[in-house]
Amino acid sequence: MKNRNLLIGQSGGPTAVINASLAGVVDFGLNSGCYENVLGAVCGIYGILAEDFIDLKKFKDPYRISILKQTPSSYLGSCRYKLTDDGDIYEKIFNIFQKHNIGTFVYIGGNDSMDTVDKLSKYAKVHGIDVSIVGVPKTIDNDLILTDHTPGYASAAKYVANSIRQLAIDASVYRTSSIIVAEMMGRNAGWLTAAAALANDDIISPVDIICLPEKPFDARAFLDKTADIVDSKKTTVIAVSEGICNKAGEYVTADITSRSKTDGFQHIALGGVGRYIENLINTNLGVKTRSIEFSTLQRCNAQTASLCDINEAFEQGRYGAKLGAEGACGVMIGITRGDTAEYKPKITSFDVSLVANKEKQIPDNMLSEDGFGVTDDFIRYALPLIQGEPDIIYKNGLIQFENRSKK
Repeated sequence: MKNRNLLIGQSGGPTAVINASLAGVVDFGLNSGCYENVLGAVCGIYGILAEDFIDLKKFKDPYRISILKQTPSSYLGSCRYKLTDDGDIYEKIFNIFQKHNIGTFVYIGGNDSMDTVDKLSKYAKVHGIDVSIVGVPKTIDNDLILTDHTPGYASAAKYVANSIRQLAIDASVYRTSSIIVAEMMGRNAGWLTAAAALANDDIISPVDIICLPEKPFDARAFLDKTADIVDSKKTTVIAVSEGICNKAGEYVTADITSRSKTDGFQHIALGGVGRYIENLINTNLGVKTRSIEFSTLQRCNAQTASLCDINEAFEQGRYGAKLGAEGACGVMIGITRGDTAEYKPKITSFDVSLVANKEKQIPDNMLSEDGFGVTDDFIRYALPLIQGEPDIIYKNGLIQFENRSKK
């Protein structure tokens, strides 16, 4: 790919480490000698169609790469753009690639982004176009199949666990019994909500109930379990996923979500399940309850990011750019781990067509029998991922970020 250019895009919901992946792609692109220039597409596919590209050569400076790695959100801007079967748009995209001498396109994103990588890759192969299309994963939902876990998940999980510990300590100062309902993101997979279990250790064990999309929500069984816990404990924490459903498979907040807007991939905007659980408890148990929606803080809190997550995101980005330079097309970068008790990750790649439009839910062996918690298998899976604290760069007490609007 020497004497050809590397183009990078980001799409979907951001994470605390999506720019660490970007930094990895850029670092390899600028320093390997495999590419002539490294460009960024502003707001993903929209940027490509508008030929809105920025030169990323300023990140040749190691200090700026360090700042980029700790910058949350998507430095290049994001989108939710679903490619249709209209051949004209593919022809336009590849004509633009040719015009700008693009040899590799790396797209950093989640499940929907891997659908884009898959479609572009297939078009390139069918039409004999010499452009490498590579997917680098990200999602706090951790729902991409084949890969052991996705960049962004560990940092969000670490934020969830530590936030719950602090909330529980705060609530424990009063004599009266109380319940905290913590609402986490997670449409059809409860990996992030399950991370609430990591808040429990031998010092404090605040989390008592975890409600996940993988198990139908039974309101009566939930209330009975909550009542039993409240009788024996002053502060109770309940972690609930925004995507929990009843036995009929409907979101428990269906009356809210049915009126919500959808994105380009027809995903309904979720939210409000914490308030639903709060009202359910107040109405039936009469215990002081407060619901807290963690919202976007789960995915943008750079201050509590996992060092393991940052390092893995960076290395997956580098590997994606490397495979692109070698001519790979239609692959997604991912991680496997060995069967040993010690966590030993290995960066690899998968056929993106096997990943796109599929979701990985929490397996049964990680779910408690009653459906209101997780097992030690989950703890062993997730705990290594949240290890390590990055050396955050501050100025005047403020975390320093890269800002695309500032040259």
